[in-house]
Amino acid sequence: MSGDPLKAVAALNRRYLLDHPLEATVRIEQLPREQSLEILSAQTVDVLGILWKYLTPNAGASLLLALPDKLCGELLTSLLPSEALKFLSVMEQVDRARCLALLDPDIQNELKDLMSYPEDSAGRLMDSRMQVFRQSATVSQVLDVLRQSKAKTTRSVFLIDDEGRLFGKVAIQDLALADMDELLSDLAQPVSATVNAVSSRQEVADTMERFKIADLPVVDVHGVLLGVVYNAALVQAVQEAATADLQTMVGASKDERALSKPLFAVRKRLPWLQINLLTAFMAAAVVGVFEDTIARFTALAVLLPVVAGQSGNAGAQALAVTMRGLALREITIRHWFAVMIKEVGVGFANGLAVALTCGIAVYFWSGSIGLVLVIAISMVLAMVSAGFAGALVPIMLTRLGQDPAQASSIILTTVTDIAGFFSFLGIATLLASMI
Repeated sequence: MSGDPLKAVAALNRRYLLDHPLEATVRIEQLPREQSLEILSAQTVDVLGILWKYLTPNAGASLLLALPDKLCGELLTSLLPSEALKFLSVMEQVDRARCLALLDPDIQNELKDLMSYPEDSAGRLMDSRMQVFRQSATVSQVLDVLRQSKAKTTRSVFLIDDEGRLFGKVAIQDLALADMDELLSDLAQPVSATVNAVSSRQEVADTMERFKIADLPVVDVHGVLLGVVYNAALVQAVQEAATADLQTMVGASKDERALSKPLFAVRKRLPWLQINLLTAFMAAAVVGVFEDTIARFTALAVLLPVVAGQSGNAGAQALAVTMRGLALREITIRHWFAVMIKEVGVGFANGLAVALTCGIAVYFWSGSIGLVLVIAISMVLAMVSAGFAGALVPIMLTRLGQDPAQASSIILTTVTDIAGFFSFLGIATLLASMI
């Protein structure tokens, strides 16, 4: 019978944690470490995954490291990459490596890629091991944490709301002069500027200069605080970059610029133009297959660019949104299916709307119901194919270790042209008796 009360307590804790996750995480952060671990270790990963979304980065990282290895690995796997990154980024390098070693190699590599920001970006310049506090914390609680951390570079402490988003900041001198039981929300000042982790060093410098600030918060696409760029780190990075430029200067930039020499630009561009020529011949070959159909119905040649043009625009929209999501770390290659389903659905809905408009115009132009059916059906198919390709092409290139910005547009153009031509001319061949 001794186990029954323990099971009852665990069940009550589970119900409380699920029904009041925010309140529970605040209480867990305030409990002694041993008591918090006793409660958390008795819960399943699905419950812990909900709680960890509300924990502050420092508290969440500390508790992760104290959990049993198996539970720690399962919890990190269940979290979204952006959520796991919030806790991994504030850990010491040794602790972070230990946590990553608990994960599946694919997930481990994915998180490592997310933490490896581009050169000269805000993510490389930021300090991710800053102390973050809830707006409901008191001055006494904050000062105790700061004394224990012995942070000497801190001029302000940053506050987050209940969803983990950046809320404001409090200057150290305001903390020193405030009453011990005063809430941080009463002392908070609005944050005048933020940057994304992939923002360039120049953008960071311009922002700090424009707003006259010494510490610039770095946030993700959801407004969650990832780190802080301090003025001293920025100055050091600028000096190192200037020195490297002087040492490696050879009279031409590594990448093409607006005033690069013509031969340099030709070497950069010509290979891709040759590839594009090959893909154009592939699209032309599709048209050639239906040469007899076009000869019988000359109206098809007039309408063919309409389908290809619409599918190309739809694919470019899907491509732009997907590449932006990859660049801003909003999605990773793990999200390929969800992104693909979304873009296919968008392509289908837009295809129906455009097909209706186009069908009406074609009917008044030609008076042929058969031609209306051909262009309407092919428009839907072509735009669905464009959404599919626009979502998957940049993700596949990223998975293969290639730069999606360099080759995505050429591959997408090939796919949308071939899909548009084949669907339009193929359906016209099938419905030839109705045209």
